[in-house]
This record gives sequence, C-alpha cells and structure tokens, in this order.
Amino acid sequence: MKTILNIIWLFLSGFWLFLAYMVAGLLLCVTIIGIPFGIAAFRIGVYALWPFGYTAVERRDAGAPSCIGNVLWLVLAGWWLALGHIVTGLALCVTIIGIPLGIANFKLIPVSLLPLGREIVRTDQAFGQRW
Repeated sequence: MKTILNIIWLFLSGFWLFLAYMVAGLLLCVTIIGIPFGIAAFRIGVYALWPFGYTAVERRDAGAPSCIGNVLWLVLAGWWLALGHIVTGLALCVTIIGIPLGIANFKLIPVSLLPLGREIVRTDQAFGQRW
C-alpha cells in the first residue's frame, strides 16, 4: 500500500517538493555558514520525495549547535514551510483519495519546522535501534 501511495504522492506533489528543497539546499550550500541548513534541506527533500514508510526521529547526540540552528531555521524559513505544508495538507484532505496525501503533508511539518538534530528512518526501525 505504501508503494502505491508513494507513486501517487510522487506525481501529485512529491516531485515538486523534492525539486524545491534541492534548489533551496544548493542555494544554502553556497556559503559555509549555510551548509548545515543545506544538508537539512536535502534531508527534507528526500523525505518529501518518498514520505510513506519513513518517519523522522530525534537524534540523541544532537547538542546546542542543533538547537541554535533550529531557532534560526524556525525564524527564517521553518514557519513558512510549515504554513505551506498545512495549507497543502488541508487542500489535499478535501477529497477522500487525498486524505492520506494530506496526512503525509502534515507529517512533514515537524521536520520542516525544526530539521536539525533529526534523522529520517524507516518506520519499522524507528524505535528498534534507537536505544
């Protein structure tokens, strides 16, 4: 089922989200200061390409630099991205077929708000190897 949903997602919105996050990641990697943010944008882009079957988990070894980076990201870009995912998710939930796609958009909100210190893993190993 997740393969079918990923294919539908890819054609309806996943490919465009992926391209947008990749372009943003490339632009962020132009400066040395922006490289961690660019890597986060690449991570979100790959997650936006195939969201079904994957989830974002917090990394236990993320420290103060991730927290500071997340505050900067939240103020400069995170809340805009989250707002876009909310609007798109609500629009997708209007139809019955779009409800799983809207939920996938809502699943992207936490990682688009605070991407640093998070890791994208398969849902079947989200908590199995984290201890």
